[in-house]
Amino acid sequence: MSAAVQQAPAFSPTPSQLAVAYSVCRSIARSSAKNFYYAFLALPKTKRQALCAVYAFMRRCDDIADDDSLPLRNRRQKLADWLDAVHRALLGHPTDDPVLIALTNTQQRYKIAPELLDQLAYGTAMDVQESPADSRTGVSAPHVQYRTIEDLRVYCYRVASVVGLVCIRIFGYRDRAAEPLAENLGLAFQLTNIIRDVKEDAVMGRVYLPQEELEKFDISPSELHSNGDSARLRMLLGSIADRAREYYRAGDELIPMVDEDSQPALWVLVTIYRRLLDKIAACDYDVIKQKVALTTREKITILGKGLLKRLG
Repeated sequence: MSAAVQQAPAFSPTPSQLAVAYSVCRSIARSSAKNFYYAFLALPKTKRQALCAVYAFMRRCDDIADDDSLPLRNRRQKLADWLDAVHRALLGHPTDDPVLIALTNTQQRYKIAPELLDQLAYGTAMDVQESPADSRTGVSAPHVQYRTIEDLRVYCYRVASVVGLVCIRIFGYRDRAAEPLAENLGLAFQLTNIIRDVKEDAVMGRVYLPQEELEKFDISPSELHSNGDSARLRMLLGSIADRAREYYRAGDELIPMVDEDSQPALWVLVTIYRRLLDKIAACDYDVIKQKVALTTREKITILGKGLLKRLG
């Protein structure tokens, strides 16, 4: 936290300011959270608003990190400035940023440790690293971000496990055993995202598959954004998927541990992501030639089953 940030009298937004702020966050989540938003819809209104606020905060972090119109050093500075603004808002300084207004209200209502929000931002900052540039074109070449599976796990913890810890504070839980389960479920989600987005990330110059795993299967980073048919890559992705499936088991244990009114939403989220991984496996992990995703109809069907669980 910036040394310049000092405790200030608590800023209390008006009900109308809060309503507008949460409406903005809901619009951000609806337009960007392709899988998460369906789970949000199965929550009571107050919890749904809270998750939208957290998502909007994360979206702002991601948008800054992914802004290729800015040099990396400028993105890092912009992330630092954004996090400083978050700290100031959490300390009670006035703000007119609707995301910060909603986030601060959510943080106070659900007693979310500010350190968890910091961890989310730090995880995003791990993406803002220098990568080798092609000497001829000046375009960033695919750059392996992490050496080992454990290195990747640190990244996944910050950008996904911490999300799980924030979510269960909003969902509500009493048993501390829920926390490691939420962490593992976050790992499952992030590994699924990494498998799905291998080509898209490589085009952006990012390779999340660990170097030791690429070497084990004799795969070069350049293969990850080509349209070639790589049986070795499919084998590697299958091994990562096996790890994700182990982590998904945490979801089965976690669902009954959160508050009853949140269980359908968590079920929807786990089911959507599990179904996505199953769909990728059914395509023999061919994520280079195609972007695998659930259809809107498939997600609405899952949501409908979740809402029935809530009504039941």
